[in-house]
Amino acid sequence: MATSSIETNSTSGEERYTLDTNILIYAVDRSAGSKHQVAIDIVDRSTERPCILTVQALAEFVFAVTRKALVPRHEAVAQARDWLRAFPIVAADATALDVAYAAFEKERFGLFDALLLATARQAGCSIALSEDMHDGAALDGIVVRNPFAGQALVNDLRPLLGL
Repeated sequence: MATSSIETNSTSGEERYTLDTNILIYAVDRSAGSKHQVAIDIVDRSTERPCILTVQALAEFVFAVTRKALVPRHEAVAQARDWLRAFPIVAADATALDVAYAAFEKERFGLFDALLLATARQAGCSIALSEDMHDGAALDGIVVRNPFAGQALVNDLRPLLGL
């Protein structure tokens, strides 16, 4: 697990990306239909790709899946801990929070969405996979992509996921 020593550029030359909380939630939500399997594939493939997770996304995941009773508390925490070992992890700092506040004040993003994006951007990510934010929205050089938006978009993301 690493929270501060992540290089800002991917050593493989591939685009670095992050997963928003909703992707993680769909990966355990068996009632999510086809999104469940797509999310499992994304998360599984991402462990071998230049993907980071934020502390925020992991904390939101545990909160959301236990609040919605998708999985028991001990299973949610165990899953989050597995991801702590499988992915590089980054945490927000004061600079990311300031970027998030500015985007929030301009009504460009919700505060927590902006914080996730700003944190991932500081870690060198250029893409955030999310269903909850507008596909194509950008903040400080990181672009939101919705892997559930349709076949053309899924095809567009195939190289990112190593498909």
